[in-house]
Amino acid sequence: MDPMQPSHVKPAAVGFWQAFAFWLKLGFISFGGPAGQIALMHQELVENRRWISERRFLHALNYCMVLPGPEAQQLATYIGWLMHRTPGGIVAGALFVLPSLLILVALSWIYIAFGELSVVAGLFYGIKPAVTAIVVQAAHRIGSRALKNNALWAIAAASFTAIFAFDVPFPLIVLAAALAGHIGGRLAPATFAVGGGGGHHGAGPSHGAALIDDTTPPPAHARFRWRTLALVIVAGAALWALPMGVLTAIVGWDHTLTQMSWFFTKAALLTFGGAYAVLPYVYQGAVEHYGWLTPRQMIDGLALGETTPGPLIMVVAFVGFVGGYVKAVFGPDAPFLAGAVAAALVTWFTFLPSFLFILGGGPLVESTHGELRFTAPLTAITAAVVGVILNLALFFGYHVLWPEGFHGRFDPGSAVIAAVAAVALLRYKRNVIQVIAACAVAGLLIKLAAGG
Repeated sequence: MDPMQPSHVKPAAVGFWQAFAFWLKLGFISFGGPAGQIALMHQELVENRRWISERRFLHALNYCMVLPGPEAQQLATYIGWLMHRTPGGIVAGALFVLPSLLILVALSWIYIAFGELSVVAGLFYGIKPAVTAIVVQAAHRIGSRALKNNALWAIAAASFTAIFAFDVPFPLIVLAAALAGHIGGRLAPATFAVGGGGGHHGAGPSHGAALIDDTTPPPAHARFRWRTLALVIVAGAALWALPMGVLTAIVGWDHTLTQMSWFFTKAALLTFGGAYAVLPYVYQGAVEHYGWLTPRQMIDGLALGETTPGPLIMVVAFVGFVGGYVKAVFGPDAPFLAGAVAAALVTWFTFLPSFLFILGGGPLVESTHGELRFTAPLTAITAAVVGVILNLALFFGYHVLWPEGFHGRFDPGSAVIAAVAAVALLRYKRNVIQVIAACAVAGLLIKLAAGG
């Protein structure tokens, strides 16, 4: 974008390959979780390049916020689709994920193959308490936005109690919250009309004429047609069923790779509230039920996910890699191949629904430019998510501060790092990457001072 171009002049048309270059760049610099990624896209697409107007950007974001799945990746898919049809949406969404997948496969291999080296162990010693503080910050951030009255506080408390005290599966908590919101929305609509966190930005001033402006009519491909919706549904079903059918036929339904594919299909449909909300479900399945990795490895995986670009839910690639590697699904001579294939499979099944939601639902969204309303069930689900994330923070805190269990020793070094990280994040609003980097160095120094 030419900075000298007057703001009232509409930018020149953007070619497919020009957009491709931007989405590729975004895939490598999209740090900071969904809030940071959406802010980055807003700055680049709305303010700097003016490819889309503020109102159209927020309109798309509101739709992505009510969907299960990573809203930032879905927003990129939506804007790519709006600009360059289905190929543009697929490219934008895929490039948001692929750099993260490649980086995580490499880091996962280093972790599982060399994790016991003193330098690597020291870095992780500092990163894990930082992750605990980051999860606490996520609970605070979502809670301050979502819990606007006593009814929503009660739903959050009930959600926390259900998963903490009774180990209720996450899907049941989501269903119960949705039912409570549905009933509450009828009995007290004002109470359930406040949640959802519809956007990360205010309406704000106009940033000038945009390529896709407030008054730009939807392009031909963005107009709703039943035939198009049917094609998306059929294609999506085929893209899910074909690899699942091949896996089942070759290795069987009970094989690790098939079960991973099925499990992460279910996880993909339950990610209301972002990655932090679905992680307890992933933990219940991957750690407790299937035993693909240990609680310590799960925390380490989240630490890796926090330090790489892309959606945080990409931690599933780490889960898949470790599970495939440790289970040696291709035999003892090909552990890396097993891990890489498992990581790719779980990424495919986790993100496939996100593309279908956008390519199928986008025309419905474009049929009206009025602000999308968050339904009462989704407001209640958002409240329940706060309780689930608080439970996740306690889970991480327990395993970090008492690494050998409550019968073992308390780790004061981890406690200090976690406390400092929490203050940096909550009080001084420091960047997540800065906090993780500082804590990693602190952890390495502590381990070196203690003799490894």
